[in-house]
Amino acid sequence: MTSRTTVMEAVEKLNYRVTIGDVAAQSGLDLNTAQREVLALASETGGNLQVAESGEIAYKFAPEFRNILISRSFKLQLQEWLKGVWKWVFYGIRISFGLLLIVSIVIVVVGIIAATIAIQSQGRSDNDRNDRRSDRGGGGGFIWLGGWGNPYIMFDPYYYEPERVRQRDPDEMGFLESVFSFLFGDGNPNDDLEEKRWREIASMIRSHNGVVVAEQIAPYLDETSRLEGDEYFVIPVLAKFNGFPEVSDAGTIAYKFPELQKVASKRFAATAGSYLQEKLWQFSQAPKGKIALAIGLGVFYLMASLYLGSLLGDPRLKDSLVGFLGFVQAAYGFLLGYAVLFLSTPLVRYFVIQYLNRGISDRNAMRSARAAQLQKPSADLLAKLNFARNFATQQEVIDQNNLAYTTEQDLADQEYAKMLKESKE
Repeated sequence: MTSRTTVMEAVEKLNYRVTIGDVAAQSGLDLNTAQREVLALASETGGNLQVAESGEIAYKFAPEFRNILISRSFKLQLQEWLKGVWKWVFYGIRISFGLLLIVSIVIVVVGIIAATIAIQSQGRSDNDRNDRRSDRGGGGGFIWLGGWGNPYIMFDPYYYEPERVRQRDPDEMGFLESVFSFLFGDGNPNDDLEEKRWREIASMIRSHNGVVVAEQIAPYLDETSRLEGDEYFVIPVLAKFNGFPEVSDAGTIAYKFPELQKVASKRFAATAGSYLQEKLWQFSQAPKGKIALAIGLGVFYLMASLYLGSLLGDPRLKDSLVGFLGFVQAAYGFLLGYAVLFLSTPLVRYFVIQYLNRGISDRNAMRSARAAQLQKPSADLLAKLNFARNFATQQEVIDQNNLAYTTEQDLADQEYAKMLKESKE
């Protein structure tokens, strides 16, 4: 996600009136990037500046600012169009693996039937044909196919669920999408981890009135233990949110972030937890019934492919490998390869996920342990926390009723209104 898109989403979530600190805290961007993008966005969409009597600035956007921006920018129009196209393209990709599985199974099964019939028609007696059909289960192929009943019913997302007649949930994953999920999973659950990390750090700082100590930041970071007492890990946080240290005579350090305390309206900061918690990877979000069906079909497909290979190797088929059987023989390498990959890919992915989740669990446990230290602080940590509270500052709200200047009104009108206000006072 680009910084421009991130800022636009932050403005929408903050009800279209923001300060730079608001946007940085909501988006997780550093203050310089947030300021650059907010200014550019205000310029391109006709946003307004509101300057408080204290000199602090708020930015006010029209609720339809996104449409204004798109209408003025061919690039954004193209991006919106491509986003809509990609939605359908990706859906096609997701269901293509399920469709390929079904088509491949049909080809293999029909190939087995055709090969069996061709072998049985090589001038043998009726008794020999019957014996071979019985031995090789040729008739069983037709019986098995008949067992499908309605072939389209497998695409019903609730066919393998216990409550067959319950109301459909449109968000439920269908069989074809379940095949993709079974093969490749559903994406990285921590794809937005860095944005989440900085959002939670900013919210934590705000919840402590803009001043914190290093131990309060540590539960949101990964590596903090280079040297005992070394607070090097705070430096990126200071750089991102324009913070600076306050040092006591005894060498105690607290970190102050005044920019995060300047808000366009009263903000109630709340973190998702006392530490940054990564989500564990899931093997698949598909329903268990769909996964069981995919595994069953994969096993059947592999066994049927191997059996088809043995039939294609029969010398009695030498003169029959034309037409459909010729196509099946030419495509056999692909059919067997897909069958092997269909089962081996999820198996390999399963073990990779176990390895990744062990790392995630270790990091979560490490951050949780740091957060637990704050619940029962030592005497030294308690002294640091008390020192930090000495520099705490309340949120500085840029109230629309006490503005010194705004681009929403003519300057003469604002001066006149200000004169009236002063005369009344």
